[in-house]
Amino acid sequence: MSATIRMHRVAAGHGAVELFSGLDLVVADGDVIGLVGPNGSGKTTLLRMIAGLVPPLAGTIDVAPRGASLGYLTQQADASPGETVRAAIARRTGVADATARMDAAAEALGAPDADDAAQDAYADALESWLALGGADLDERLEATAAEVGLGIDLDREVSTLSGGQAARVGLAGLLLSRYDAYLLDEPSNDLDAAGLDLLERFIADAGAPVLMVSHDRELLANTATSIVEIDRSLQRIVVYGGGYDAYLEERSIRRRHARESYEDYARRRSALEARARMQRAWMDKGTKTAMRKAKGRGMERDKHIRAHARGSSEKQAAKAAQTDRMIERLEVVDEPRKEWVLQLTIASAPRSGDVVARARGAVVRRGGFTLGPVDAALDYGDRVAITGPNGAGKSTLLGLLLGRIAPDEGHVDPGSRVVVGEIDQARGAFEGPETLARRFATEMPDWPDADVRTLLAKFGLKSDHVARPSASLSPGERTRAALALLQARGVNLLVLDEPTNHLDLPAIEQLEEALDAFEGTVLLVTHDRRMLESVRLTRRWHVEDGHVTEIPAD
Repeated sequence: MSATIRMHRVAAGHGAVELFSGLDLVVADGDVIGLVGPNGSGKTTLLRMIAGLVPPLAGTIDVAPRGASLGYLTQQADASPGETVRAAIARRTGVADATARMDAAAEALGAPDADDAAQDAYADALESWLALGGADLDERLEATAAEVGLGIDLDREVSTLSGGQAARVGLAGLLLSRYDAYLLDEPSNDLDAAGLDLLERFIADAGAPVLMVSHDRELLANTATSIVEIDRSLQRIVVYGGGYDAYLEERSIRRRHARESYEDYARRRSALEARARMQRAWMDKGTKTAMRKAKGRGMERDKHIRAHARGSSEKQAAKAAQTDRMIERLEVVDEPRKEWVLQLTIASAPRSGDVVARARGAVVRRGGFTLGPVDAALDYGDRVAITGPNGAGKSTLLGLLLGRIAPDEGHVDPGSRVVVGEIDQARGAFEGPETLARRFATEMPDWPDADVRTLLAKFGLKSDHVARPSASLSPGERTRAALALLQARGVNLLVLDEPTNHLDLPAIEQLEEALDAFEGTVLLVTHDRRMLESVRLTRRWHVEDGHVTEIPAD
């Protein structure tokens, strides 16, 4: 079944705060719409409205035909306690709900008082279950799990999986799904290169309409047919035809034209207002001068002077009124709004010794997994990208070099005067029940509370954020808090493990600029293909099957 999603004059917001309004959009078969905008602009809210989970503030959202199935796949793990991988995939494909509806309809059909309505309800439930792929899900599941590299017991609980494994469960659920339209919220998070390739092929071949929120610029460039931007500077939603790279160029031109149009309007209005003020000043000055000269002269002559002054005053008043009408006829151009923009710098500590870390024949064993032997030297000023599939040992290698994991064989020698700054994959520095302000103060005990709040505000974390428990923050907010900590704390070794996860596109660009300006040593683990192209690197270490291989930096 094909589906079409129509949105007319849709508005969204939280309480009294309007996020966007006036959205008109049609998403049909073959459309892959990339939805972009800063964190908090309403991208996820829009997906939730289309999915029917929350109502729009204004406007209408229609899905045709009425029985079309929408697959809404969230960016965060949504497994319930105790849920197994098999059950999670059945739920994400919609088969679990369809099975429950079919079982309920079958039970009603078997009741003594079952009528034609019960027969119709069962037929509808069965048709939905078949359309969603319920009949052969178990057979397809084993092959798809192998395809995405999910080499685990499918009856294992999702809560016990690593971030990469959980991402592959989500990917498997997507590949196995047979929805009539897809709403994807950050589908690329935690996927490795192989997973990204599978995701791109699925989106390209889906045929069904896709509306996707993503920070992955390469994914957007390779799959999106149009870009919808929630543009806070222009205070509206803008639809750009063409792919992501065309959007970047057209957006730059559109914003430049918007600024130029406003500045031209402001100049013309200012000039007309100045002319009107001058005309009124001339009117007042002419009248006062004429009346001053009339003093001491005869009444008859004074009468003529006053008449002349009144005539001159009326002419100037007419000119001023004409100028006022010209001002009123000007087409008003609103000033593009200056939105909050992350301005990130990474403070540098005094340089470390020439050797930051050195591994010699180091081996780490974890259950059935072995990393090594590793022979690697990290020197001051090295900028190393660590790449490889999920589960290959990248995070283990980081722990080994940072001295957090002791080798089972060989040696790791730490460098001198090394000051580490880190953004870990789990954003672990900002989890737990402590408020954000208290957690940050624990990390920076010498900082006054006012300075902590000022810095966090620069990262878009205002008073309503700092008083909340850290664990209640969104993944993007926790990432910005971690970036703020890097700016506060001087470091000379920067360790970034999937830093772009949950960051919006402007923040990713700011992070790349800050990395370029940082003068210390960098260890970067990322699957963001454009970041690997944009960031200045000196070396690459590829980790696969527990082995570390150095490859030339591009």
